[in-house]
Amino acid sequence: MRTLVKAQCGVPVSNRFFFDDFFGKDVFDFNPNQLVKSTPSVNVKENENEFTIEVAAPGLQKEDFNVSVDDNVLSISSEKKTETTENNEQTKFTRKEFSYHSFKRSFTLNEESVDAENIIAKYENGILNVQIPKKIKTEEVKKAKTISIL
Repeated sequence: MRTLVKAQCGVPVSNRFFFDDFFGKDVFDFNPNQLVKSTPSVNVKENENEFTIEVAAPGLQKEDFNVSVDDNVLSISSEKKTETTENNEQTKFTRKEFSYHSFKRSFTLNEESVDAENIIAKYENGILNVQIPKKIKTEEVKKAKTISIL
């Protein structure tokens, strides 16, 4: 039976090397958790008339989002690419940095209770609000029926 071994940065603690400590987060501020892709937090609320999905995505613009419904699946996605270039002719130094961030969240909608044609999305203060109206249930009034005897 194998025992559970505590690991840091994928290397067991008992077998750590000098380079793991030297290149650790104290010297170069390296955080292995930053390498993991994350999706933004989502709140789902319901009231009498609608469902509301709140996506926490600060630093993005409304043009960065794509909200679509396909086959009763609501998809919220975003892609943001940034690139900066720095040149210094005196020292003949060029630095070019780029970053790429994307996410996609999907929600299955109940076709019978949700009006997918009238979904509204707004982006304000770092939060994307998606309002999904409920279908208005119209109950048919059952009329009395007289049955004739043959």
